[in-house]
Amino acid sequence: MPMTKRIGIHLGTAGGASNAVERAREIGANTLQIFSSSPRMWRAPRVDPRQAERMKDLRARLDVGPLVIHTSYLVNVCSQNEDTRQKSVAAFRGEVERALDLGAEYLVLHPGSWKGLTRDQGLKLAADSIRRAIDGLPVQGTPFHILIENTAGAEFSLGGSFEQVAELVERLKTSAPVAVCLDTCHTHVAGYDLLSAEGYEETVRQAAATVTLEAVKVWHMNDAKAERGSKLDRHEHIGQGTMGLEPFRRLLNDARWAHCAFVAETPVDEPGDEERNVRVLKSLVE
Repeated sequence: MPMTKRIGIHLGTAGGASNAVERAREIGANTLQIFSSSPRMWRAPRVDPRQAERMKDLRARLDVGPLVIHTSYLVNVCSQNEDTRQKSVAAFRGEVERALDLGAEYLVLHPGSWKGLTRDQGLKLAADSIRRAIDGLPVQGTPFHILIENTAGAEFSLGGSFEQVAELVERLKTSAPVAVCLDTCHTHVAGYDLLSAEGYEETVRQAAATVTLEAVKVWHMNDAKAERGSKLDRHEHIGQGTMGLEPFRRLLNDARWAHCAFVAETPVDEPGDEERNVRVLKSLVE
């Protein structure tokens, strides 16, 4: 029986981005996330048109999608430092251009750090920076969305609550194709309860009241090394951290998330870890 649920993992792009599509299928995934360039360099080359064409052909032939791209870790769209913010706007524009070239449906963005500002100033700067980055790009009227990801809730980090993610989406929704990515590890260490049945229902209720369930397009499926409420963003293999298997089983089988892609960003400690984590997630689908 073909798997209709979209389950995948973040994969490397050695030898070309399109190779990640074949790799996804080899390990039993039917969706994937990649970096479109080095996540630790400001400047990146444009996408090779042959790679883009091959990726689209492979995805269509192998039924792999959506394609999720994760923005470089360097980008901080609400930095108080003018130079960093200008570099972030330029780098994020490059991210959007490459995502469009590759035919990606989603580009995930961490909202950034507002250290040295107020949270409201940070929110305003983030929204302004994203608007500037996409100005003039052909993003409207396509399947493409920028996904604002919730964060682990560290001090000065924007997006540590569903409310903050919703505020940024609200500021952007008239000017950018914007939706939401929720991360299980971030949600857990930020203090939300995904572990108990009652807590899970309350967390879903809070998500529905803020970001809305239909706006959540991707769940990052990561167990956590740290305790709930610790604000420490440390990912662990599915079922081997402080969350255990049950929260992932709930998410995967909850009809309210049937429209979502579920993408792991678990560690690669030894060969085969990517395939193992995909297999564990698939085994939880009832």
